Amino acid sequence: MAKILIIDDDVTFCLMLKALLEKSGYKVSSVFSTAEAKRKIEKQNFEIVFTDLRLPDTSGMELIKLIKKKAPKTQIIMMTGYADIATAIESIKKGAFNYIPKPLNPDEVLNLVREALDQAEGVASEENQDYSSLSGYFEGVSRPAQSLKEYIDLVSPTPMSVLIVGESGTGKEYAARKVHELSKRADKPFVAVDCGAIPSELVASEFFGHVKGSFTGAISDKTGYFEAASGGTLFLDEVGNLSYNTQIQLLRVLQERHVKPVGSNQEIPIDVRVIAATNEDLLKAHEKGRFREDLYHRLNEFQLNIPPLRERKTDILLYANHFLEQANSYLQKSVDGFDENVERAFIDYHWPGNLREMKNIVKRATLLARGKFITKKEIPAELFKQNSDDFALFSQTNEVQAIQRALKTTDYNKSEAARLLKIDRKTLYNKLKYYNISLPD
Repeated sequence: MAKILIIDDDVTFCLMLKALLEKSGYKVSSVFSTAEAKRKIEKQNFEIVFTDLRLPDTSGMELIKLIKKKAPKTQIIMMTGYADIATAIESIKKGAFNYIPKPLNPDEVLNLVREALDQAEGVASEENQDYSSLSGYFEGVSRPAQSLKEYIDLVSPTPMSVLIVGESGTGKEYAARKVHELSKRADKPFVAVDCGAIPSELVASEFFGHVKGSFTGAISDKTGYFEAASGGTLFLDEVGNLSYNTQIQLLRVLQERHVKPVGSNQEIPIDVRVIAATNEDLLKAHEKGRFREDLYHRLNEFQLNIPPLRERKTDILLYANHFLEQANSYLQKSVDGFDENVERAFIDYHWPGNLREMKNIVKRATLLARGKFITKKEIPAELFKQNSDDFALFSQTNEVQAIQRALKTTDYNKSEAARLLKIDRKTLYNKLKYYNISLPD
């Protein structure tokens, strides 16, 4: 049974986290000060230590040194508020396993614990083995998926800035991580920033850092995202959410390649590769006055388009079974697969939330499943209420377009296309011949 130590001066928070971990089968101790933590660490070894970044009698950074000196294999997870994430990233450089922002998400906590234990045992966990692992987003077999892989392989070794475009839930961050992993910067930091989650008054401090005393609340020097990512990759997720003023500052940094922390007169040179992601059309955002065209072109030296799940019909069941394997491991269950009705519903469904939606649905269904297969009972009803007119055939023009769309959606699998069109395979062949619709070789 893995032993976990929690260090936090918030007693209520400590007890809640302790209860969550004990419910999952771990042996948990909690202390509320650094002095208590030191005594505990001297007396026994812990596989994992959760510690707050800010403690009344010392910093989390100091605890990292102490813990690693006593027990080098102990995995340290820093808990931090959003404003301290850049410092938390710095803690990883000093030996922490990872960090997790408050308020904590129970699923994320338990996933992180499993990953930390796997790391401690010297075994790569299922979710840290490769590109597939990072996301539960792996390379599919469909043409769009293979095209994406080819483009990633092509651009990764170059210094070019990359703009990743795709709907929410398609795995944009994991594509960014893959680009980083295949780049010449792979051994340097990958720093991910959610551009929509930074309070406007903290943007400059978060990106460029600040010096102690530069504003109310600046009680110590702070490393900004650009400096934290030095030598590596800075990933700007949902970059379209940045304010116009922040866009100007960002453009200046990308052009001049140095940053000036808030309250400082010194400029710090930076060497980072920027990968940005968005789920909106930034050129349309420019037309509406919300996004600078010059920044768009600076970020978009090379564009990766992540196809939505509905355009990768031949990948759907591959992804579903991959997520099932993850859910089985996570929930300690042994569900074998999906019954035929569920598989058909998965293929028919539009998947507006893409891979993220599928992962959540499969995880929930795995938890609810009582037998060896996931059935209709465990799947949300909306998956069986798909609009039956999506590929309906009406006029000749509509019919040709519908057939072409169905073929493209199914990666030119004629049996699947016929099923989407709600006609039999023979009828589809006749219509292909009648309309002289050619198929790619």
